Amino acid sequence: MPNINVKKLDKLIGDMVSKNQEPEKILIGYRAYSELMKDRKFFDEVVGSAMEPSKRKYKKIKIRVTQDDYQLEVKGLT
Repeated sequence: MPNINVKKLDKLIGDMVSKNQEPEKILIGYRAYSELMKDRKFFDEVVGSAMEPSKRKYKKIKIRVTQDDYQLEVKGLT
């Protein structure tokens, strides 16, 4: 099981921003999403962002839950 946590996600977002790229969406595997939801800060921000699970966001970036177990990827505008 890969080490998935909010710090790693924040680092991925920060790396993209430091390269002057704007993050468009976060691709999170369903098991990674489950691990991240255990973090209270992540949980509060994601659940509070929208009533519909398909429209939830983290740091104003859309979240897309994928079928890959532990995928954690930030996609930018192309």
